[in-house]
Amino acid sequence: MPRAPRSWLAFASEHLTALTIAFLFVAPIGWTVFSSFKPAKEAGLPPLPPWPTLGPSIENYATLATFGDGLWRSASNSTLVAVMTVALTMIVSLLAGYGFSRFSFPFKGLCFLLILATIMIPFQSILTPIFLILTRLGLQNTLVGLALVYVTLQLPFAIFMMRNSFDAVPKEIEDAARIDGANDRQLLIVIMLPLVWPGMVTVALFAFLNSWNEFLGALVLTTDQSKFTLPVMMTSVQSGRFGAIDWGAVQAGVTVMMAPCLILFLLLQRFYIRGLTAGAVK
Repeated sequence: MPRAPRSWLAFASEHLTALTIAFLFVAPIGWTVFSSFKPAKEAGLPPLPPWPTLGPSIENYATLATFGDGLWRSASNSTLVAVMTVALTMIVSLLAGYGFSRFSFPFKGLCFLLILATIMIPFQSILTPIFLILTRLGLQNTLVGLALVYVTLQLPFAIFMMRNSFDAVPKEIEDAARIDGANDRQLLIVIMLPLVWPGMVTVALFAFLNSWNEFLGALVLTTDQSKFTLPVMMTSVQSGRFGAIDWGAVQAGVTVMMAPCLILFLLLQRFYIRGLTAGAVK
């Protein structure tokens, strides 16, 4: 039987509810961005109205640029660590996920289970051994060492995601490619990689967000101020001098940290959603 048309009241109530929920999510972000452009004297006042009443100002961003080694030094450190983490995580998880999905070898299930089991180990409990290992390798207080730690933390989830992505691809596609003369390298790069691209984007987004926002590891494993990432620098800004907190500078730093995450997610959300559901239906 044909469905009865919805009333305008039901239509309006659904959209009103959706707009209300969206406003609850967007309001803190908008308030933070507006507060970052308030003068320093006005940033510490009550949040309403959220926009600067004395006119917009970039005073807070100028303060961050001169704090410690500067905002852009910390931002470049975070960017470098995030890029290295994303690149290594994507390469290793791509190869490992393909191997677990398409090849048979002894103790395959046990190896995959052990990799997933490492997710249950709290990072705080292994931070001291990691510090000692990096010291022995000469990588302590280096951005490369910090990126390697982040890659290690991301790999269990990344390998799980990529194995599911490869499992969702019919094996008949590989058989057809092999009949046409494709070797293993061509099969992985030319045939399989475009098909599992949503899973790769999901892995890259998770790796970027976690490495960009990670605080504890960066605080413990880097001791030189010139190697500090944005989260560590923001802790120094929030601590203030003699107990005084420059709320305008804090909001400006939060805006800088938040902007790349929002932009990347909005640009790649279509692939992100498809990647999360990869392997759910075969």
